[in-house]
Formats: sequence, structure tokens, C-alpha cells
Amino acid sequence: MNKNNECKRLDFTIGDVNEIYEGPVGQLWEALMGEQIHVGGEKETEILARKAGIHQSSSVLDVCSALGGPARHLARKYGCRVTGLDATGKMVNEAVSRTQKDGLSELVSFRLGNALDIPFHAGTFDIVWGQDAWCYITDKERLLREANRVLRPGGVIAFTDWIQTGKMMDKECEELNTFMSFPYLETLGGYEKILKDNSFVIIEKEDMSIDFARHCHIYQDKLRNELKDGIISNYGKELYGAADDGLNKWVVAADEGKVGRARLIGKKI
Repeated sequence: MNKNNECKRLDFTIGDVNEIYEGPVGQLWEALMGEQIHVGGEKETEILARKAGIHQSSSVLDVCSALGGPARHLARKYGCRVTGLDATGKMVNEAVSRTQKDGLSELVSFRLGNALDIPFHAGTFDIVWGQDAWCYITDKERLLREANRVLRPGGVIAFTDWIQTGKMMDKECEELNTFMSFPYLETLGGYEKILKDNSFVIIEKEDMSIDFARHCHIYQDKLRNELKDGIISNYGKELYGAADDGLNKWVVAADEGKVGRARLIGKKI
């Protein structure tokens, strides 16, 4: 165990994340979670939207927007303008295509870019938004500093993310994060500190790890039953076996209180 119970950071880059979501693993995550690709799907998107205070005149930046499911939900439900930012070209192209099919292109747009160097001017957005994706970011302090920069005065940051919630041996950390290609997991306290250090007042913070563990079991059951034959047929037994083994490690860690999920809402000072 390393001191402070923190897992060492692994050498995963944005290129590794792109490889995942350009290939079959990205398709597998959509099959497990739906096109929103985050825990709880549309229900969780709606909860976060209410807590963030989104309304028709809001200008929202969805950082790590993937297939654009949440962006389209926000535009459809609230009539607000949403810009999605993602570093994977296939995700951006597919998000644009699905948005056009849904007739929402006047409200929702997507941009290929890096969350650590957000390609928009200071003070552009009312809300910076993220759902279960910033665990892929290699420098979360820089991400939140960039979020602050592109927010207008009084703007809101609203996000959920997977977090470390308990003590783990280095081997456990490495196995869990390697399966997901996470460089590291932040803690709830760690996110709280980074927000405060970057001129945010925390409006709300919530540990949702019990619900996270419940969803891990839901996804495991779906993988082992509904999706198993299709995955083996399309991608082979090796990929299925790796997915089942990796997901099982996350189920065990979630049940043991070592990993979880959090929701945070902050306001730019």
C-alpha cells in the first residue's frame, strides 16, 4: 500500500482512450449502458440537469461528450444550446449523425478537441458538464482549471465521475484502472479540493457508491446473459473473457467499498 492510500498513476494517454472508443470496446460499453454511456442513463442525466439549474437560455459545454446522448436529452427537454467536446473522432462523427437524425442540430453541436486545452474562449458557457468520463483525464486539476476559464462569472460546473472510495493495494489499483484505461481515479475529497483550489464554491457533493455497486451487478448480469452470445459471435471468446474478468473485478471492488461514483456541483466565484 502506498502512503495516503492513493493509487499510483498509470501511463495511459488520450491515444489509449481513442483506441478504446474507435473499436469494439466502445461498442460494448454502449451495449451495456445505452448511448449515454454512463451509470443510470437518462434518469441520471435528468437529475444532474435539475441540480445544475439548466433552462432554455443555458449555454452548456459537455466535456467528453461521446455519442452525444446527454447533449441531445438536454436540448430536447430544456431547449438549451449544448456543445459537445470529445477527443475521439468516431464518437464525434457518430454524435453529429445521430443529432442530425433527431433534428436537433440547431441546438446541439460537437467539436473534436482535448479537455485539457478546451478550444473555446474564456467566459463562453453558463455550465460545464460531465458524466462518468473524467476518470479518463490524465490531469484533473488542469481540466477543472480549464472549466473555470471557459465559464462565465457565476457559471456552474456539474459532473459525475467514478472515484476511489477505499484503501487498495497497488496491484488492485493497477488491475482495475488497466481494464478501463484510467490513468487514475480521483477521490471525492480530492475533487472537492481541486474545485476549491480553482475558485469554485461547492454547492453540492454526493457519494453515490452504493448505487454504483448496484449498477455494476446490473451490467455484469447483462454481459453474462443478454450480451454473451453476441459478443462471442462478433468479437470472439477472448474479448468476452477479458470483459467478463475485468468487469468482475470492478463488481468485487465496488461491493467491498473500494470504488464508487460521485456527483459534484460547483459555482465559479
